[in-house]
Amino acid sequence: MLYEKRCSPLTVVAYRNDLGLWEDYVEKHTDLADNTKATARIVRRFIMSLLAGGMKETSVNRKIASVRSYYKFLMHDEIIRKNPCELVENVKTPKTLPIFVQTQEMDKLLDDVEFSDDYEGVRDHMILEILYMTGMRLSELINLTPSAVNYGMQYITVLGKRNKERIIPFTNKLESDLIYYISKRKEEFGSLVNNNATPMFLTLKGEKMAPWHIYKIVHSNLELVSTVSRKSPHILRHSFATALLNNGADIMAIKELLGHTSLAATQIYTHSDFKQLSHIYQTAHPWAQKNKED
Repeated sequence: MLYEKRCSPLTVVAYRNDLGLWEDYVEKHTDLADNTKATARIVRRFIMSLLAGGMKETSVNRKIASVRSYYKFLMHDEIIRKNPCELVENVKTPKTLPIFVQTQEMDKLLDDVEFSDDYEGVRDHMILEILYMTGMRLSELINLTPSAVNYGMQYITVLGKRNKERIIPFTNKLESDLIYYISKRKEEFGSLVNNNATPMFLTLKGEKMAPWHIYKIVHSNLELVSTVSRKSPHILRHSFATALLNNGADIMAIKELLGHTSLAATQIYTHSDFKQLSHIYQTAHPWAQKNKED
């Protein structure tokens, strides 16, 4: 997965954990000597045990994908002759609209909330701003380096899933804020950050930031301005896409900016857009108002 399919290290870890869970199930709940003897019935029982344990449908489907991929690999290497997952279908998932932060709430956070002028405060503000202004993923932000920023052309080169590069443009405001952040970063760490390969965002010890650290920064700051049920870095990615769509951006352009391989992954945001259009229609069209009165 890492070297041939060029999956991200985080994806590899996730698949490894999924297969560990599957192997543990086979060992504890079957009489099989090893998991190469597993059948479709056992895989289905495994799925049912996950659902019975309260696991979400999307998480269960990810584990099905991991197990299915594992047996495809075994077939490719001629270790088994039949894939037990061949007839196993994914669990149906409820359709949910993406959660996002309203534009006015993000404006309030980035423009009105006071951040300290030391390195930590400037860094935290920059993290929030760049997530919202570019829609990049958490893993992409963590691995971002100063060399990825082209100030002359105003774009950032992001290394996404499967090591696929994409280019995200940015505004004059983000450019000036980035320049200020880089100056504070150099002031804080000196020669440590002379190398452009050093991560863009660092802890106070000058180390690469962990996912939980970014999550904590986003969560604590979104709590100041928003009541959305989830306050994670990925919510800012949803907010980026929704804001673009609600302001007339082409769906194909949003797909490219987000780095989606399939348009279906991007189309979830059209539902959010329709909700806003419906609200505008109900409040603005005279006949809609008449129906309310009737």
